[in-house]
Amino acid sequence: MRDKFLVWGAVILVVSWAVAFFIKADWWIPILFTVIYAVGVYNVTQSKHAILRNFPVVGYFRYFFESISPEMQQYFIERETDGKPFPRNQRSAVYRRAKNLSDTVPFGTQLEVNHRKYEGIKHSIYAKSPKEELPRVWVGGEQCSQPYHASLFNISAMSFGALSDRAQISLNRGAKKGNFYHNTGEGGISPHHLEGGDLCWQIGTGYFGCRDDEGKFNPELFKKYSTLPNVKMVEIKLSQGAKPGHGGVLPGVKNTPEIAKIRHVTPGMTIISPPSHSSFSDAAGLLRFVQQLRELSGGKPVGFKLCIGDTKEFEDICVQMNVLKIYPDFITIDGAEGGTGAAPPEFSDGVGMPLEPALIFVNRTLNNYNLRGKLRVIASGKVLTSLDILRAVAMGADMCNNARGFMFSLGCIQALRCNNNMCPTGVATQDKMLIKGLDVTDKAERVYHFHKNTLHTCNELIAAAGKSSYEEVGATMFMRGDEFDHLADLYFPDILGNVKQKAKY
Repeated sequence: MRDKFLVWGAVILVVSWAVAFFIKADWWIPILFTVIYAVGVYNVTQSKHAILRNFPVVGYFRYFFESISPEMQQYFIERETDGKPFPRNQRSAVYRRAKNLSDTVPFGTQLEVNHRKYEGIKHSIYAKSPKEELPRVWVGGEQCSQPYHASLFNISAMSFGALSDRAQISLNRGAKKGNFYHNTGEGGISPHHLEGGDLCWQIGTGYFGCRDDEGKFNPELFKKYSTLPNVKMVEIKLSQGAKPGHGGVLPGVKNTPEIAKIRHVTPGMTIISPPSHSSFSDAAGLLRFVQQLRELSGGKPVGFKLCIGDTKEFEDICVQMNVLKIYPDFITIDGAEGGTGAAPPEFSDGVGMPLEPALIFVNRTLNNYNLRGKLRVIASGKVLTSLDILRAVAMGADMCNNARGFMFSLGCIQALRCNNNMCPTGVATQDKMLIKGLDVTDKAERVYHFHKNTLHTCNELIAAAGKSSYEEVGATMFMRGDEFDHLADLYFPDILGNVKQKAKY
């Protein structure tokens, strides 16, 4: 193809110039061919791209179609139940609830209800009327002097930097109106977080917002911000489900001077958080750090977030709680299915325990060490729908956090551009032109409605199951497809046996 291009391209070029010179017109045609041919000759001589070297001009089509492949897949190929990490039907439900529209669907389910992976709720023929009051949970143990009455469903950690300023303002205003909390993410507290909504301030391994010049924890800065009235809880981030054991990443293109000032870092540089904390290196150190933050914050609830990996490490934390008599007010469990703006694929796909077995393990371990009643367990990791929330509660969670659902409520279309600053909706970018498309007033209302309508559906589901409160939600309330297989194996042979016996008579 390369040799043919050089030969035939030269022939076409000569002919086009000759014709244009002969008729004294249409000079733009040979000029265009000259430019194309020059580009082709350059591609033939370059050594970085094999496709362009072998296909000097048409090779560009390959890169063009590759660049729009997510959109092609989403708009023309994907079915309602397809799409990763969230299928179209779930995204559509969020959009409708965020817009406060009817979230009903026509003509029945599109799921394969006889599949082993099917999950559902066992309804009751004695269903109750759903409550209008949205569920809330007290957070704060015996060592906490400022307990917080939190919503069952809240905004999970997303930093200013990962998300735009208008996205953060919209989330915080929506949280204020809906009376639920907004987790800051590990990027520190920005002015865009201070729109009146309750905050859970996340402290990551980089200590952004409370670090000294060497990147170490600064108690004075922490005390300054943790005592703000907006800050209701403090969360120490040990690990994140989407990239456990790997520091957070802020690409250089997103590290604007404003963000760098908030984080106390150099603007324009790609910021990679350390993989672990410098303030402690073992379970006892973690718990003493919890105690230190609680004292500095004036007695506000302090907990930690982690994705379960080596189970012995979590058991060691439980042992040290009883030894030191220091108890966190909450533990946030992030599943391996959790989201992020940027992570190596091996970490996203192959590291960490999924949320469901992690919740079961954590609750069982806390009960074994007589700790479960001393703290709250928060579930985080793809908890998007009302069914997801109840499933997490059934597995032992007291509350749930979600990030990507609230991003959908802001208008996110799952374009998968979070890591390159090209988010087309202005949600996960620092590009000023793209951010201008996000209207704060409208999106704040959508955040509020998504939260309200999702929890209202939770109330409807537990009422349909004949339950009066969330304390009654348990694993026995759910059924799975493999149960159907078991029932089929159990009963169908008997039925067939009866048929054979009747046939003899």
